[in-house]
Amino acid sequence: MTELWDQVAAVLGEKYRFLTLDQRGHGGSARTITYNFELVCEDLLHFADAMNLGRFTLVGHSMGGTVSYLFSESFPSRIERLIVEDTPPPFQNKPIEIPSKPSDSLPFDWQVVPSILQQLNEPNPEWWARLTDIIMPTLIIGGGSSHIPQNKLQEVAELIPNCELVTIEDAGHFVHDTNLPDYLAAVKNFLDS
Repeated sequence: MTELWDQVAAVLGEKYRFLTLDQRGHGGSARTITYNFELVCEDLLHFADAMNLGRFTLVGHSMGGTVSYLFSESFPSRIERLIVEDTPPPFQNKPIEIPSKPSDSLPFDWQVVPSILQQLNEPNPEWWARLTDIIMPTLIIGGGSSHIPQNKLQEVAELIPNCELVTIEDAGHFVHDTNLPDYLAAVKNFLDS
């Protein structure tokens, strides 16, 4: 799954060390019995420790964006800068129906889906309450026309003390894939500031 970031890494890797991590149950990472945001957050901590990363810039998209918020709330001293693409922390909304397992093969463990959707349907209110604990410079990139409510991104940007929200209109949920030039421009501007 980390290959989704190859183009971003190719450009940012010219100036920055860029590491990608397949979350548990995705790509080449282990399939486990249990999946939840807290465990994936712990996995990220173990990865950062194993790579001897003291303070680092954390970039997350979608599920990885949620993990990035949680990690930044729990370990603010480890994060120099935070970049989240088109996702707020889970919030109380109409329940998401858990789909049946597709018959085709998937690049991830299907068990991730019902486990994570359950947490999306019953989010921990602390995840929003602790957004004010994210004290590092933060960039949220919204995709404009997306299944993600863009007003929720605005709410997050208002709760995080040092946060900038950039919306790349008509990019959708996969901003870094749909509009790579504008995505990179926003990220470079943020990193260079």
